[in-house]
Amino acid sequence: MTEYNFDEIIPRLGTASVKWDEFEPDALPLWVADMDFKASPAILAALQRRLDHGIFGYELLPQSYFDAIANWFDRRHGWKGITREHVIPTTGVIPAYSACIKAMARVGDNVIVQTPVYNAFFPAIRNNGCRELCNTLVYKDNTYTIDWEDLEKKAADPKTTVMLVCNPHNPAGRVWTREELERIGRICLKHGVFVISDEIHCELTYPDHDYTPWATLPEELVRNSATCFSPTKSFNIAGIQIANIFAADPDVCRRIDRAINDNECCDVNVFGATALEAAYNESEQWLDALRAYLWENAKTVYAFLSEELPQVTALPLEGTYLMWLDCRAARHEGEPFEGFSERFADHLRHRAKLVLSTGTIYGADAEGFERLNIACPRATLLEGLRRLKEGFLNY
Repeated sequence: MTEYNFDEIIPRLGTASVKWDEFEPDALPLWVADMDFKASPAILAALQRRLDHGIFGYELLPQSYFDAIANWFDRRHGWKGITREHVIPTTGVIPAYSACIKAMARVGDNVIVQTPVYNAFFPAIRNNGCRELCNTLVYKDNTYTIDWEDLEKKAADPKTTVMLVCNPHNPAGRVWTREELERIGRICLKHGVFVISDEIHCELTYPDHDYTPWATLPEELVRNSATCFSPTKSFNIAGIQIANIFAADPDVCRRIDRAINDNECCDVNVFGATALEAAYNESEQWLDALRAYLWENAKTVYAFLSEELPQVTALPLEGTYLMWLDCRAARHEGEPFEGFSERFADHLRHRAKLVLSTGTIYGADAEGFERLNIACPRATLLEGLRRLKEGFLNY
C-alpha cells in the first residue's frame, strides 16, 4: 500500500483552475494536461519553508539547482555530463522552444512537426515568422509510426531549418525508441536541419517503454540540437513556471540565451528553483508511485472500453497521461467527416457533461479523435468513462 493517496478527491472548482473553472460547473474536465493530485510531500514542505521566509525578491539560481538536474538525469536516465554552462533556465517549455526557434530559424523558414502534435507548437512557429511543415504520422494497426520517406523529403527542402520533436509524443502517447530518434537525427543532420526536442513528459513512461533523452544520442546529433525539459508535468507543478534548455554546442547556447533575453523570459518564478530541487532530490519515490497509479488508470480505460464501449479504441499508452481515443465509430452514416471531432467533443460537453480535448486542435489529420486526461483519482476517471459511454450512445 503506497503512502501516497492518489485516490483522494480534492475539490478544485472555484480555485481559478483553468482545468476546472473554464467550463460549466457540472462538466467533468478531463482535458488540459494537469493532474488532480497533490504535489509530493517533499515539494509541499520545501515550498512551505520558502513561503515562511516571507521575502520574495529577485533570486539567483544556486549551483544546487544545476546539480539537482545533473544528478537526476544521470541517475534516472543515464544522461551524463549536464553542466551549468549548457543549461539555460526559463519560465516554461513553450517559451523554451519558442526561443530555440527564434535562435535557430529565420523568418520564412519551415519548421517540421509530426502531426497530430501538441497544439502549442503551431503558434510558437508562426509567432516567429516561420511555417509549420507537417510530417504526418502514419496511423495503422492502432498506433503511430513515422513516415520516413516524407520526413526525408521535407528535411531536404532548402527552406527547412528546424524540426520540433515531441518525446514522449503528445497526444499519440508514443515514446520514441533510440533507433527512431537516431534515424530522425541522421536525416536532420544530413540536410542541415536543427532539432529541438520537447521532453516535458519524459518521466511519465510505462512498462517496456523507456525514455531516451535526445542528449544521449551520438555526439554529432546532440550538438545539432537543443532539449527543452521541466519537472512541471511529471510532478504536477505547472503553475510554478520553471523549465530549462540544454544545448551542448557553446555557439547554440549563446544564440538561444540571446533569444531568451529578447523574448523577456529569462527570469524564473521565485518558487521555481525550490520546487525543482525538491522534485529531483526528494520526490523519486512519489514519482514511481504516481507512474504505477497512472498505469492502473490506463488499464482501467482499456478494460472499460473493452467491456462497455468497444466502438471506441484507446491507443496503446507508452508515455504521458494523455490517452488518444479513436471515436470515429460514433459518426453517423452520411455525416460529414470534416468537423466531426469538434461536433462530438461539443456534444460530450453539453449532453454528457464531459470535457475532452478536441482531436483536430493537434492537426487536421486527427479528425475523429479525442484526447482524454487520465491523471485523476480512479473514481473520477470511471465517472468520466461512464459519461463518455452515455455521450457516445446518445450522439
